Amino acid sequence: MKPIRLPEPPGSPPRGVPDIFEGGVYGVVKRAVIIGNGFPASENQSIGLVRALGLSERQTLYRVTRPRGGINEWMHWLPVSVHKQIYYIIRLISQVLFTSRGSKVQSLTGENGGGVGLSSILEADVRSIVTMARGSAEKEGPLLVVACGRDTISIASSIRKLASENVFVVQIQHPRSQLSRFDLVITPQHDYYALTPQAQEQVPKFLRKYITPDEPPNKNVVLTIGALHQVDSAALRSAAIAWHDEFAPLPKPLIVVNIGGPTSRCRYGTDLAKQLTTYLNSVLDSCGSVRISFSRRTPDKVATIVRKELGDLPKVYIWDGEEPNPHMGHLAWADAFIVTADSVSMLSETCSTGKPVYVVGAERCKWKFGEFHKTLRERGLVRPFTGLEDMSESWSYPPLNDTAEAANRVHEALAERGWRLRP
Repeated sequence: MKPIRLPEPPGSPPRGVPDIFEGGVYGVVKRAVIIGNGFPASENQSIGLVRALGLSERQTLYRVTRPRGGINEWMHWLPVSVHKQIYYIIRLISQVLFTSRGSKVQSLTGENGGGVGLSSILEADVRSIVTMARGSAEKEGPLLVVACGRDTISIASSIRKLASENVFVVQIQHPRSQLSRFDLVITPQHDYYALTPQAQEQVPKFLRKYITPDEPPNKNVVLTIGALHQVDSAALRSAAIAWHDEFAPLPKPLIVVNIGGPTSRCRYGTDLAKQLTTYLNSVLDSCGSVRISFSRRTPDKVATIVRKELGDLPKVYIWDGEEPNPHMGHLAWADAFIVTADSVSMLSETCSTGKPVYVVGAERCKWKFGEFHKTLRERGLVRPFTGLEDMSESWSYPPLNDTAEAANRVHEALAERGWRLRP
């Protein structure tokens, strides 16, 4: 297979002009704060953007923690601040009741991250971040703040409101309202699906406002095809070296199968698992090696069927979930991918390689996720997996480069403000 040359991440603007003519240190962004929510799919987008901007070595991760477990699972639709207030009231009442009865008070919850390693993650406290941004601005310059996910919206917008002269705030994923609260919003174009003619026919009117904003994107919105991530040419080169001994000897073509899990917009069960295993059995003759990975969301019943049908075949290896995770090695060494349709993140990463990507289950996705798959097909990034393919035949396309393109837009937006990035 002919190697695909991936575009490099955007570099810094030319540095031939002294800082004094570009706002001095006050206008040079040299550090970043990431506001996370404890979910890898969201935090990976923020980390990927900061990486593409060249600030990975000067980034700090803060995390919005939400009570979890027990009754808390019924309150995740509430804003974080309201959820926490209700939780602490319930906990206080429980302590009073159980203490008065002489019983030992049980811990009601953990926090995002499962309570493991949270001591190394800073709590996303607006006041402390604002104080830091203001207090260090003269010496360190302005602060780039990158947030992703619903739980981070209020934190990021509050930071901008209180320290607008010292921060540039990027919100990834659409906040659904009041875009003016952020300097830049980066979101997939399928978030605006409800404004398309197809959605006017398919989505009941009373539901549209819950799916996407009611107004078209304005000038501070950057539209992407998929999700941002950390997969760039440098990361793939490093992974190719790190995983050389394990993957280089494998018979070619090497086919990597990534299996996610059903979502509310891409529903499936054991039926899709049976379809996938049947199709894989049909193309095994044209495969040199097959490596299969499950995600955290993969239902046990789906994984069980895949292991039962394919686990004993000599060409097939199923990753057992133990570290180290071979995901980056798969991206670097695979000749082609087969991916279930449910994960925008997995598809975005595989489509950034320029290698063949086959999708299974896209017909089960509806509304905006159906629109996402339609866009991928129309751009020639993916093809449906039918079980009739000759996997030794290769095809390619211009790699999906959303993260680098979004980073370029950040450069432009900073320049409009009179600021610039300097790693």
